[in-house]
Amino acid sequence: MTDPRGTLLHVEPLTTDAALPSAATNLLVRYASVGVRGPIVVTGTVSLPATTPPDGGWPVVNWAHGTVGTANVCAPSSNTRDGLADEYVGLMDRTLDRWVAAGYVVLKTDYEGFGTDDDHPYMHGDSAANCLEDLVVAARAADPRIGERWVAVGHSQGGQATLFAASRKGSPGLVGAVPIAPGGTGLSLLAPVIKEARPGSAGAIRFLPPLLVGAAAADPSVDPDALLTEKAHVLLDVIRTACLPQATLVAETLRPEDIFRPDADLGPLTAYLLTQEVTGLPVHVPMLIVQGLDDDLVTPAATDYLVSTLPTDKVTYKSYEGADHRHAVAVSFDDVLAFVKGLF
Repeated sequence: MTDPRGTLLHVEPLTTDAALPSAATNLLVRYASVGVRGPIVVTGTVSLPATTPPDGGWPVVNWAHGTVGTANVCAPSSNTRDGLADEYVGLMDRTLDRWVAAGYVVLKTDYEGFGTDDDHPYMHGDSAANCLEDLVVAARAADPRIGERWVAVGHSQGGQATLFAASRKGSPGLVGAVPIAPGGTGLSLLAPVIKEARPGSAGAIRFLPPLLVGAAAADPSVDPDALLTEKAHVLLDVIRTACLPQATLVAETLRPEDIFRPDADLGPLTAYLLTQEVTGLPVHVPMLIVQGLDDDLVTPAATDYLVSTLPTDKVTYKSYEGADHRHAVAVSFDDVLAFVKGLF
């Protein structure tokens, strides 16, 4: 018999570098969810503030992380200061610790495929949204002082996850969403841009390895090994065993013309990625979208276009001069905190 979604399967104290220092208690949890092919087990962390819980329990910030890779070693719940994904995870944790200090429970899902034997379906919006929803249920089973109401806050890949969560009508307890530099706009164009060496193709190569491996995890018609040249196969080797920073170093040695075989059929890949785009999604809760104006990964133009496709009565849009892709998270904290306070 399959465990219901959100069932808490295991909990233990979290004492590693993945713990948030301002938290009174940090927990590592395993819980039941639903992934691309059915029931899955997901890992995540729960950080409880030192404040007294208000009536109804502590408010919850449910964090959806950005791209770290696809291999188990990249799981944020197992991050260490010398880990392969720490340059991103450690930076994000500094802002997440500010949430705990402000009296919020911080939940951090690893997503499907991290910390388990499953593959990670990178940029699969429904899988990630399930992981967010079900972590709230599991966390409340671990500590009933945690409230039922939560806000999804996500960066880059996690921005796509928050958009998918917000697009669900009646997502239990969800009161708002904050996508920061959200990925998923024009996702299906990335491979053709590289193959045709269009402007921006060189920078796009760094995100191709997780997209290929993630698409194959979700859709068996996508065969990454059949698409790439012999020279470019090293991208798959690295992303399957290491994390995004290591794959980026390899990507920087390759040119667009080095990547795809001349006879590569990108049809199945682009068709799948089209189903994971975020433009035009319905939005059922108040949303604040954040964008750094110096972001060259998720560009202001891409987010401007995304916002133009979303319902204006639900979405507030803020941009920040001088902020690049990652620093938009820290720079926007005060505004995001004010927005979240208003929701609760």
